[in-house]
Amino acid sequence: MPYGYLVSTVLLAVGTALSVAPIRRPGPLAALSFRVGLVMNESPLLALVLLTASTALAGAQHDLDTVAGRCVLGLAALTAVGLSIVVRRGRRAAPTIDAALATGLAVLGRPAFARPPGLRRRWPWARIVIGPWLVRRRDVERTAGLSYGPAGVRNQLDVYRHRSRPTDAPVFIHFHGGRFARGRKNTQSLPLLYRLASQGWTCISANYRLTPEVSFPGHLVDAKAVVAWAREHAAAIGADPGVIVVAGSSAGGHLAAMAAFTPNDPRFQPGFEAADTSVAAVVGLNGYYGPMSGPSPLASSPADYVTAGAPPCLIVHGDRDTLVPVEAVREFVETVRASSGAAVVYAELPGALHSFDLLHSIRFEAVIDGVETFLAAVRSRPGRPRPSGS
Repeated sequence: MPYGYLVSTVLLAVGTALSVAPIRRPGPLAALSFRVGLVMNESPLLALVLLTASTALAGAQHDLDTVAGRCVLGLAALTAVGLSIVVRRGRRAAPTIDAALATGLAVLGRPAFARPPGLRRRWPWARIVIGPWLVRRRDVERTAGLSYGPAGVRNQLDVYRHRSRPTDAPVFIHFHGGRFARGRKNTQSLPLLYRLASQGWTCISANYRLTPEVSFPGHLVDAKAVVAWAREHAAAIGADPGVIVVAGSSAGGHLAAMAAFTPNDPRFQPGFEAADTSVAAVVGLNGYYGPMSGPSPLASSPADYVTAGAPPCLIVHGDRDTLVPVEAVREFVETVRASSGAAVVYAELPGALHSFDLLHSIRFEAVIDGVETFLAAVRSRPGRPRPSGS
């Protein structure tokens, strides 16, 4: 029995199976399925490389000459078929996002969708195939651990800027996920932050206080404090205080939406009530948009605060998300569309699980292209300023 080939093939096969058909219940099994299947779902090309290399090594060592070896080879062939399905689903992200942009951007006066010239760039295929976790870029500098509040490390943020240090750059603020109870900056959506910073944006990734230290609206207070900090320190970080976009992953999507829908609301700005916390747009990636538990009598769902003055939204979610059901996100999107009158771009990614924004992947590169296109449209719409530093 070729045990080394067997173990490697079984591991890849299990991850592929849970990527193609994730388990949705019971909860603990679904969570395990998500963790095992996520990496394979976002790095199928790397898995194919490893599977091919393992099979070639087994052949060179004559492990495939036995009945057991040929059985493992059959499992490897089935795994390769599964991985090809995962790759095909990932490639469907680009046309899905383009279709969503074509529909959603019409509200901004763009009846015919056209990607602005230069935004569809050559993807980093070397990273996608063999190094999807490699996110840093040489032309981007990161300034870490800047304080925006009194809560120590939980009130710290990182700033990403092009090394040329442009001035009057638009600002993109990202909040991490973790069910409001865990997580930290510099872990999620990094390929997006580095791409935007490389294109002249000033990007911020922020921590915020977590449960049980605080409950709602404590997390939101911190998120709005980050917006206020970015506007106050715009000159120091080369930013345009007039163009601030908030974004988030999972629970961070909730914070971003709440911050966008409650501009200058003194209930959520204790101690900085006079600060301008309005934003130009909001981007939600695999976000949770439902209510939060806690003693506060205030409504805690972003949908409760949508008004006709809400900023444009880009919501991206996976149709196979086992942690935040896609049905709830569809309902949230329809509520925002009905109540705001603003552009609401909703892209439902085929085959995507939760946390699809962690790695360089075929799927997430398409999402990044879509985010750039959305932001370009928001900044160019009538009545919006166009910073000179980008």
